[in-house]
Amino acid sequence: MEGDTISGGFGNGTQMDNKVLQTFQKNFGQVQNILDQNRLLITEINQNHESRVPDNLTRNVGLIRELNNNIRRVVDLYSDLSYSFTKTMESSSARRF
Repeated sequence: MEGDTISGGFGNGTQMDNKVLQTFQKNFGQVQNILDQNRLLITEINQNHESRVPDNLTRNVGLIRELNNNIRRVVDLYSDLSYSFTKTMESSSARRF
């Protein structure tokens, strides 16, 4: 339920809202999906490179662009997670005092 708190796994008894925890889980899930997709892209890029077929090498240009965009998305998601975590910790600290 919204507003419920659970004990976080931070070793210091910090409490986190379920909503914040759900956001973390959602973002980590998105990151994992992107990383799984990147693994497939890298496999295909390597196969295309090894084949030395001109059409496959040309296709790699688009695949590498997609890989780079995915990496940017992962960086953005981690940045958002870091920001959310910092805000949560600041809010938690402020509530204790």
